[in-house]
Amino acid sequence: MTHKAAAEAVVPTRRQRSDLLGIAYLGTITIVMLAWIGGLVWAAMAFFNWLVS
Repeated sequence: MTHKAAAEAVVPTRRQRSDLLGIAYLGTITIVMLAWIGGLVWAAMAFFNWLVS
């Protein structure tokens, strides 16, 4: 004999905060990587400018 649950268990989820934290981390990593790449490009341009002159 089987019994069906009267109501589904409602488990509070903390999904929203986790998503916002992940987006904040990704944004921070993106900004840092863009700054790093920009610095490398600037250094390469400065080096080649020095090399040519």
